[in-house]
Amino acid sequence: MITLFHAPQSRSSRMIWLLEELGVAYEIRPVSIFRPMTGEGQGDPANPHPDKRVPALVHDGRLLAESVAIVLYLLDAVPQAGLAPAPADGGRGDYLTWIAWYATELEPALFAGMAGELARSAQKQRNHDAVIARLRAALEAGPYVMGETFTGADFLISSAMAFGRQAFPADQVFDAYIERCRSRPAANRALALDDQAGLQTPA
Repeated sequence: MITLFHAPQSRSSRMIWLLEELGVAYEIRPVSIFRPMTGEGQGDPANPHPDKRVPALVHDGRLLAESVAIVLYLLDAVPQAGLAPAPADGGRGDYLTWIAWYATELEPALFAGMAGELARSAQKQRNHDAVIARLRAALEAGPYVMGETFTGADFLISSAMAFGRQAFPADQVFDAYIERCRSRPAANRALALDDQAGLQTPA
C-alpha cells in the first residue's frame, strides 16, 4: 500500500495525478502544513516529512519526501506504467538529464520570475532565458520533452509550468504543452480527488 501525506492545493496535489497515472492502490492522508504566502497552517505531527512539508509518501514502510525522489522511485517501482525508460534503455540518460534539469534549472528560473528578481540580476535573467530556449526547442520537436512519449520528466515540468505560468512569457508552444499534459485522464481524476481531500484537511 502507498500512503500519500497530502495538503490540498499544494506541491502534493500533483502526486495524486502521478498515482492515478500509475494505476496503483493508494490512500490519501490529509495533513496541515505551514503556507508561507498566507501564514496559515502548521507542522502536523502526523506528517512524516522531515520538514513537515509535502509531498511525503510511504510505500511498504519506506519514506520518501520531495517530488523528484518520489517520481524517480515510483516510476522505477511501477515500470509497467511506461512513464520512465528502463535502466538499460537508451533513453534513460536523457530522461534523468531532464529530471535533473527540472530541479536545478527550471525551478530556480520559475521562482526568480515569480519573485520579480530577473530585472535585478543579469545572471538570473540569462539563466531564465536559457531555460525558455531549451524547453521551447524540445517542445517544438516534441510534443513532449523526449519526443513522442509522455514521461515523468513531463509530469514534473508541466505541473511546475502550470503552477508558475506567469513567470514565463506568453507562448503558444508552452500553453499547448501544459494543456496537453493537464488534459490527461489521470490529471482530471486527480483534480477531483484533490478537491475531495480538501474537505478532510485537519484544521
